[in-house]
Amino acid sequence: MTSIISQQKYRPAYHFSTEDKWMNDPNGMVFFEGEYHLFYQYDSLGTTMGGNMHWGHAISTDLVTWERYPIALNPDEHGVIFSGSAVVDWQDTSGLCGGKPGLVAIFTHHDQAPGTNHARQRQSLAYSTDRGRSWMKYEGNPVLESERFIDFRDPKVFWHQPTEKWVMILASGQTVSIYNSPNLIDWTFASEFGQGIGSHVGVWECPDLFPLQIDGDHSKVKWVMFVSIGSEPEFPEGSRTQYFTGEFDGETFVNDEASKTVRWLDYGRDNYAGVSWSDIPEEDGRRLYIGWMSNWKYANLTPTQGWRGAMTIARELSLESRDGEITLIQRPVRELEKFRIPVLSLKETTMKEAQSRLTELQLDSYEVVAEFEATTAFGFKLRTSTEQETIVGYIPESYELYVDRTRSGVVDIHKYFSSRHAVKVETTEGRLELRVYVDRSSIEVFASEGKAVMTDLIFPDPEAKGLELFATDVSLKLHSLEIYALPSLGR
Repeated sequence: MTSIISQQKYRPAYHFSTEDKWMNDPNGMVFFEGEYHLFYQYDSLGTTMGGNMHWGHAISTDLVTWERYPIALNPDEHGVIFSGSAVVDWQDTSGLCGGKPGLVAIFTHHDQAPGTNHARQRQSLAYSTDRGRSWMKYEGNPVLESERFIDFRDPKVFWHQPTEKWVMILASGQTVSIYNSPNLIDWTFASEFGQGIGSHVGVWECPDLFPLQIDGDHSKVKWVMFVSIGSEPEFPEGSRTQYFTGEFDGETFVNDEASKTVRWLDYGRDNYAGVSWSDIPEEDGRRLYIGWMSNWKYANLTPTQGWRGAMTIARELSLESRDGEITLIQRPVRELEKFRIPVLSLKETTMKEAQSRLTELQLDSYEVVAEFEATTAFGFKLRTSTEQETIVGYIPESYELYVDRTRSGVVDIHKYFSSRHAVKVETTEGRLELRVYVDRSSIEVFASEGKAVMTDLIFPDPEAKGLELFATDVSLKLHSLEIYALPSLGR
């Protein structure tokens, strides 16, 4: 079965994807006893977003290779299972774990309010005392509801040590609401954030809130808030994720001056609803993140057969001082490097020499690491054939890094899929560093050590395996170029 799955057209080689049917938002990411848990929105009835949402489940020990597990949470008398989070209740504050550390999931029950045609969203609990292998719903569900909001979902919960309280942040229409609890069961409203701040071109969804050190300095900490934004017809970008930085005292988030400007997590089209893992050990110290690799503009239309949905690669988040600003940085998790298969390594070479070496290659899943002297326009053509190519390019005059997928393969699934989109990226001492992850149906571009990121789905023919360099001046200096094949991991 595994070999058949891995051979399916557009099936990712090293990104997590659902075995069959439909998958969207990552849910309940938590680390416990050496295992990373990834739950996700799963519809067992078809390959489009429907009304039968569950929590699917996968477990990894390295954030790259995943073992699928049976469905964790099924719909019940309170409704279907929408997004949420999971935590380790180390002190058994909930009383659900038998006096020992256990896992507690906090999720949204979605149904129709009795006697009406209106949707109803309420927060509920489930718990596991066997390392996440089986889950029991809390008998007192739901534990939190609101008459004020119709959209009231996607709870992200964490323990706030200074106040010794649980904190829940959840989406509430065009804002996020924050609640506190001593035990994960009894919740008290604390504050609301977002009115007139940030982008409001779509409904707010899937928030996250966490602290990060600035430049790795323990004495300098900012809180980071993620808010994903749903797709609206008049905006071609579709669904995206914005972030804010500021201060948080356990009850109220106060954003920085910089947050008055909309800041996007990803400048591609296909990274949505991502949140971070809970309970990463202090000795590890990383803030780890994964997103759903699609866009509500065309998520139901992507040309896969029998399955639909994949995740981004896992990423490490940090805050760094760049050009006088505190900027969110994303880097691929280091665990990916263990799976590299060296293909090509060049140092201080010319474009002509590098291109002659690339013509020998035929690859469909790989990593490119390169550093250019950015004196003229240049870039890569990825997953090429005579008719197809995806371009990752840079124009130094305008500091524009762009992805052009207008000829990337199947592009007619939606009028906004065939697109070219860009982000401003300034060079460092005249140089630009790029790290590009290419898979059978996606590319992820990390520029300037993770300052700018672009994630995009592509659907090339399986035979489109060429890789090319281009530049307006062939004398452009290439300081380094490394190519690594990344193997099919039996997804």
